[in-house]
Amino acid sequence: MIQAVTPSPISKAALTPARLTAMALALVTAMAPAARAQEPGAGQNMPGVIRDAETEQLLRDYATPIFKAAGVNGGATKIILIGDRSFNAFVANGRKIFVNVGAIMEAKAPSEIIGVLAHETGHIAGGHLAGIHAEMAKAQIFVIAGMLVGAGGVVATSRSNRPGSPVGVDSGGAMGMLLGPQELVRRSLLSYVRSQEESADRAAVKYLQTMGQSAKGLLVTLERFENDSLFKTSSLDPYTLSHPLPRERLSNLETAAKASPTFNAPEQPALQARHDLVRAKLVGFMGTTSEISRRYPLSDASLAGKYARAVSAYRFGRIADAQTQIDALIAAQPNNPYFHELKGQALLESGKARESLASLRKAVGMAPQGLPIKVLLGHALVAADQADEAIKVLTQVTQSDPEDGEAYQYLAMAYDKKGNVPQSQLAAAQGFFLNGRYIEARTQADRAKRQFAEGSPGWLKADDILNYRPPKF
Repeated sequence: MIQAVTPSPISKAALTPARLTAMALALVTAMAPAARAQEPGAGQNMPGVIRDAETEQLLRDYATPIFKAAGVNGGATKIILIGDRSFNAFVANGRKIFVNVGAIMEAKAPSEIIGVLAHETGHIAGGHLAGIHAEMAKAQIFVIAGMLVGAGGVVATSRSNRPGSPVGVDSGGAMGMLLGPQELVRRSLLSYVRSQEESADRAAVKYLQTMGQSAKGLLVTLERFENDSLFKTSSLDPYTLSHPLPRERLSNLETAAKASPTFNAPEQPALQARHDLVRAKLVGFMGTTSEISRRYPLSDASLAGKYARAVSAYRFGRIADAQTQIDALIAAQPNNPYFHELKGQALLESGKARESLASLRKAVGMAPQGLPIKVLLGHALVAADQADEAIKVLTQVTQSDPEDGEAYQYLAMAYDKKGNVPQSQLAAAQGFFLNGRYIEARTQADRAKRQFAEGSPGWLKADDILNYRPPKF
């Protein structure tokens, strides 16, 4: 994972198999929250997953050539946005790259995020998540063996700790023997993870060169980490860190990066323009009014500045002002689907569902792969009492992305409006399940299952939810 260096959060308590699992996951992965926001404006520091078609498409366009250079199946790799303002990204669950919105908001150039994605792809291509499980298995054996040796040491102490005995340790030494294997395991796993980070850095430079992309952005990111940690790492033991020190990472990469023939490759103007718009949008949705004003003052006549202020006006309830500003954006770029999406969203959330449909349909037509826009259209169709079309649109979403809990929530409403109670309850159960609300999911699944014919697709889906048990760590 790309992140600023911090001391390892792992304590020196007994390293049981369960603790080893938790420790390894804390080092290499992070638990993705199940909560989900409808759009980035749900809160400045809101945790959980954020869906935004524009940001997702930009990241996908950044990542596609990286996946190709790394020989990674891009179709099986998912990029997920996390509503966290810190500059961070990580890989979890094998082929899922999680990117904090804070990383995009702080990155001034596409190459910085491209470098981050190249690093995370290095983890995927290197099989690092699978490797950590192998290290965990070795560590468990090490702990058990160490404990047995430690116990033997205690016995030896009790027998030989007598005056004149040339062999033996005091009680403090015996305790040290008991704790030693645990600390060695901790440091061994940390060392393994640090080596993975170094490997991912080297792989990132290789991928970037293959793509014809400069590695300057990756160096800028590491320099940012070094500046952030300058006063935090001076007194830390480097052997208790999960990542190499930023200065060390910079030193290791600078020579290779600068030797690359693509090091001075310029930013692509079209990507830079899109990057600027996405940053502005996220600041408009996530920032405070003072932050938005500071970063995008009225004197900023750029399209990005206008975008941030239009989003801010909509977000803080200045609907008439927002519509005027959004219309100006559309006039400047009539083929930008995300400006039409914003107009439809502003109309929908101001109680004008029917009026929002034209803008949202236009946005979907321009960006047919933008599933979050289709979910928004489905929401508007439900609110406008057009349940048949809503079911069609939202079913397409759930078929394309079976993990879209929000789509199931609106699908449940659409089926309810049609009077199809079993399908409504099943969709509600699926939505609750995907959002981690297992009690509500089982309640709705039980109700739905009773109304489906045994063995039918609906019955089987409900039965799957009823039989699911969340894993225990």
